[in-house]
Amino acid sequence: MGRLIAIDHGEKRCGIAETDDLKIIASPLTTVPTPEIWTFLQQYLTKYKVDGIVVGEAKYLNGEASTTTLQQAAFVNELQKKFPHFPVHRVDEMFTSSLAAKAILASGASKKKRADKALVDAVSAAIILQQFLG
Repeated sequence: MGRLIAIDHGEKRCGIAETDDLKIIASPLTTVPTPEIWTFLQQYLTKYKVDGIVVGEAKYLNGEASTTTLQQAAFVNELQKKFPHFPVHRVDEMFTSSLAAKAILASGASKKKRADKALVDAVSAAIILQQFLG
């Protein structure tokens, strides 16, 4: 069995999360500058057995695609071209950043840690992955 990874794709950086090999627990892994995502994925997918990739999908409250959705769609298309052997799943990422910020606050993290946008992105990816796991 392999793990799943999730990507909270953004213009500046991508939050990354992973499951354990049994796909029970979703945990934040890291944040990668968006221009470096392909190098990161190549290294990660070579090192670990991965059964699939989950990517957040931004939408407006009415369900329509946002401007970010178009960038994410282009990213997913490129992801499928570069790594065709890995199934790619899309999950609505609505409110994941605010949920991540609340989770970080509830954890008792310092004010400096709570302001770390990279941490919010990684936790958002974990929330996206947990939603996919159901």
